[in-house]
Amino acid sequence: MKRIFLALLVIGQLSYGQAPKDTVNVKQLENVVVTASRSVTLKREVPVAISKITQKTINETKATAVYEIINKTPGVLMVNLGNEQHSMAIRQPMTTNSYYLYLEDGLPIRPMGIFNHNALLEINQFNLQSIEVVKGPVSSLYGPEAVGGAVNLISLKPSLQPEFKIGIQADQWGYKRFQAAGGTTIGKVGFHIAGLSSAQRDSWMTYSDYNKDNINARIDYNINTKTRLIGTVFYGKYNSNMSGSINENDFYNRTYKSQTDFAYRKSDALRSKLTFERDWNDNSHSSLTAFTRDNKLGQNPAYGIRWTQGQTTAKGEINTNNFKSYGVIGQHNQKFDFLSTSLVAGGLFDYSPVTYNAYQIDLKSNLNPGGQTVSSYEITAERPDIRLADYDAKIYNKAVFSQVSFKPINRVLVTLGGRYDNMSLDYTNNVDVSSGSKTYDQFTFKSGVNYNPFDFAGFYGNYAQGFAPPGLTSIFRAKPGTGGSTGVPAEFYYNLKSAEFDNYEVGGWLSFFGKKLNLEYSLYYMEGKNELLNIRQPDNSTDYQSAGRTRHKGIEFAVNYCPNEQFRIRMGGTTAQHTFIDFKVSDKPSDPVKNLNGFEMPFAPKWTGNSEVSYYPKWLPKLRTSVEWQFVSSWFQNQINTVKYDGYNVFNARIGYQWRGLECYVNAMNLTDKLYAYNVTRGNNATSAPTYTAAAPRTFVFGLQYHLKLNKKNNEQ
Repeated sequence: MKRIFLALLVIGQLSYGQAPKDTVNVKQLENVVVTASRSVTLKREVPVAISKITQKTINETKATAVYEIINKTPGVLMVNLGNEQHSMAIRQPMTTNSYYLYLEDGLPIRPMGIFNHNALLEINQFNLQSIEVVKGPVSSLYGPEAVGGAVNLISLKPSLQPEFKIGIQADQWGYKRFQAAGGTTIGKVGFHIAGLSSAQRDSWMTYSDYNKDNINARIDYNINTKTRLIGTVFYGKYNSNMSGSINENDFYNRTYKSQTDFAYRKSDALRSKLTFERDWNDNSHSSLTAFTRDNKLGQNPAYGIRWTQGQTTAKGEINTNNFKSYGVIGQHNQKFDFLSTSLVAGGLFDYSPVTYNAYQIDLKSNLNPGGQTVSSYEITAERPDIRLADYDAKIYNKAVFSQVSFKPINRVLVTLGGRYDNMSLDYTNNVDVSSGSKTYDQFTFKSGVNYNPFDFAGFYGNYAQGFAPPGLTSIFRAKPGTGGSTGVPAEFYYNLKSAEFDNYEVGGWLSFFGKKLNLEYSLYYMEGKNELLNIRQPDNSTDYQSAGRTRHKGIEFAVNYCPNEQFRIRMGGTTAQHTFIDFKVSDKPSDPVKNLNGFEMPFAPKWTGNSEVSYYPKWLPKLRTSVEWQFVSSWFQNQINTVKYDGYNVFNARIGYQWRGLECYVNAMNLTDKLYAYNVTRGNNATSAPTYTAAAPRTFVFGLQYHLKLNKKNNEQ
């Protein structure tokens, strides 16, 4: 990475430029989005709930991890699992299920069928222009897994004039990050490079060291005024200890001691794409993108440990999941005078060969007094002869999509869209020595209407379908109690179905006092069937079901108030209920609960919110301060609704001052040093003990950042 940053230092000296004379209306930019319609569109003309996190917010947050930024979105809770690992809750409980689509500049980070809930740990936080979050299904435009919503991370583009940024971050718990970025436009060619290198050593939680090195590069070639060629490449390397969760006694005593000193996650990710864009005229635009992915993931996961309460032995696993992708996506946008019609149509082909292997490791369980919880685990033997999963597959993803919007009458916009997806795979299962093919296909539809009767108010309504096929790691993993050392022939989840969802939604926006006060709201009702939910077994292993139904309903709201130039007040949150309406979990007469019908889903807080007050004093114009409040209400720890965790209220404060191009800042995270956990979970048995994903104690993040803008004509800053 040292070479990367030396290269970035050179960028700032390549040429000199002048800031453009024309200024951009920031408020106008905030009202423009791309994710909801695959083209630049006014936010009030898309019939969905979509939030945009601007570059100003990203720059002022100075986040060490992406969840600090995304959690500012109303209706969104990105759950920190440590070292930038995460799960998500958007119109769903906190879950690692494949119900979210993570995009980078509109292109999925991973192909369909190979979902990873940790995909955003690959993102370079120093290369973000904005983040757009669509809540609710967008499968009709982006395909499977876009059920709870889609998160689109939009990268920085080359600047017109030379720019260079360099910065450092550190906290008192051993975290350090170095980051640099730069770029310019010379003639017809613009380029931008951004990189970061972060490391964690000897933190408040034992066995939680990690390293992350990322670099993004982009080149824009403006062939002429109507034709562009854009190339991007990303490489990221991640290596982390996996501290896992801790037991209840250690949590409340603030004894942040990992139960393992061997669990890890290692990731290498390489993505590249080349896009050809053509503006045929003012009403016609086409693009064609060829892309590749190359991901290698290896882990000894703490969450994979299977232990039965009271036992002095346990089982874990080591697995590897490697895939490559070769694909192309084409899109055409066309506008017509008739009824002010806009049409988007396109198609996708993605070929992704994948290999996966998981084998057992034998563990010793060192028990705490009483024998009901584990103090630590030790590896006693690696057992590559006991295969939990071992398969090769070739995945072929094909899709066609189209969306049309038109104005039948003044101030009314109607949107209709549909997409057909086909995921087929040829596989070889090396455990049961079988081979074959499987196909998952689905047509998804959406319809919506926007009505903006006044300049200060607008309304929308929509119906949208979503679906998510089962992931390959679910299909080809041996069922609990079969395979390995059980003596029972391995059985697999060949009959898993795609989860399907129907979402009904209404919402709107209001603006008062010359747009100083703005309100957005949405009400949704969503039902899912054939949901792939995890049935936790007594030893912490997982049995999968895809024959159940669930109901999700809630209200999301956002209030932004700017009384003057010195204050900005933001409030946002959601109240929601997630319920099993028909979910059979057992046929055993001895099991006390056989169907979860009527139970609340676990890890589903009824209230979440994130609010912030920012102050920009006139008496010191380059100073900024803010106080942020994150609220998460209680949730059930298990599926049978016997025990709740109380949730948490947490306050964060940020202060920064800029002098010329130099900015210094301090972020105080968990300002009151509150003891809380991001997640608490336990099994369904009466004697099951909870485990806690502990949050960090009060943390001070210190940083310096230098931003250099050069004047090409006058050769001055």
